[in-house]
Amino acid sequence: MKFGYTIIYVTDVLASLTFFDKAFGLKTRFIHESGGYGELDSGQTTLAFASHTLGSSNLPNGYIAADASPLPLGIEIALVTDDVEAAHRRAIQAGALSLKEPIQKPWGQTVAYVRCPDGTLVELCSPVGA
Repeated sequence: MKFGYTIIYVTDVLASLTFFDKAFGLKTRFIHESGGYGELDSGQTTLAFASHTLGSSNLPNGYIAADASPLPLGIEIALVTDDVEAAHRRAIQAGALSLKEPIQKPWGQTVAYVRCPDGTLVELCSPVGA
């Protein structure tokens, strides 16, 4: 078994891909010609976005859309960076909502939390032990 994908169902796949590029520097690796599915060049594990239309066809009994919930869902995407403060500023400038300003944890790691326009919760963090 190998962890292969995280797929986030969103209202506008292209808008999410564009935001992740602008906010975090993650480039689009693939977008389906329908515009209903796209992937980021995010390293070994794929971070992808799919339309709510695709989500509804996959999960006909429904699901909670991240952008429809007043609070972030209980799952996050963690992006590791050597400069959490700069990454946090860049994400806010790109349109993210700051949920927690950068702080240093007792184990030395710096973390911050933002919520993307599509509702995705993102932790920006320095490498553990850095």
